[in-house]
Amino acid sequence: MTTTISKTPPDTIKAVPVREYGRWAFLVVIVAALALVVRAFAGADIDYSVTREFLTASNVLTGLGNTVVISVLAQALGIALGVLFAILGRSRHREIRAVSAAYVWLFRGTPVIVQLLLWYNLALVIPEVTLPGIGSWQTNDLMTPFVAALLGLGINEGAYMAEIVRAGIDSVDEGQTEAAHALGMRRSLTLRRIVLPQAMRVIVPPTGNEFVSMLKTSSLAYAIQYGELLQSAVKIYSNNLKIVELLLTVTIWYVVLTTIATVLQRFLERRYSKGVRR
Repeated sequence: MTTTISKTPPDTIKAVPVREYGRWAFLVVIVAALALVVRAFAGADIDYSVTREFLTASNVLTGLGNTVVISVLAQALGIALGVLFAILGRSRHREIRAVSAAYVWLFRGTPVIVQLLLWYNLALVIPEVTLPGIGSWQTNDLMTPFVAALLGLGINEGAYMAEIVRAGIDSVDEGQTEAAHALGMRRSLTLRRIVLPQAMRVIVPPTGNEFVSMLKTSSLAYAIQYGELLQSAVKIYSNNLKIVELLLTVTIWYVVLTTIATVLQRFLERRYSKGVRR
């Protein structure tokens, strides 16, 4: 007995798309919230011409330049300290590893604003700095707002960078190190020529995120009277009382800075990801 199986021709099959009600509901909520925000700002007593005017004001541009300078220098200091303490954390000696762990634990465990204030008020603990055979200086003269901001932001960043670099080094297969040692390469040369170049693929993305964060975190230096972008805006609106207008000016400049930093981060990510992904 022969059984005949009837097949439905392909042209009679109708594909019914899945109805994604959740997605549309989410979009409606977002659009409604955005409309409320726009309506609130449009109806508020805000003089947007003041925001545009102070975008290129000399005081604001000076603060913008100071923000870029302190962010770049503090990030560079943080990267240097991060690499150093990540390497110390892989030492064969327990005491050295303990020092690295203590550094990361201490500076990741305290708020940045507290560290900035401690550096700025260091003269209350160490009134004078003396170098034998060289000279002595008053701590108040040495610990300027710029130096306090650099040390506070940079040393704090170093603790986070140490963990990022450690994760990057750990991502490189141990066989690479063993092969380098088998060829007679020293530990330092192996780290510099073999391990770190491969670890950069893992290190670069979070480092870019840290720099974007640094651009914004630098605004905390306002608390120690460093003349960064926010401090410049505060001085201006303390006189003309255009608080929201100047804060919008600051917001625009921070968005511009973080956008530029994000573009540079993507470029570096593509450069160090060659041969890994398309």
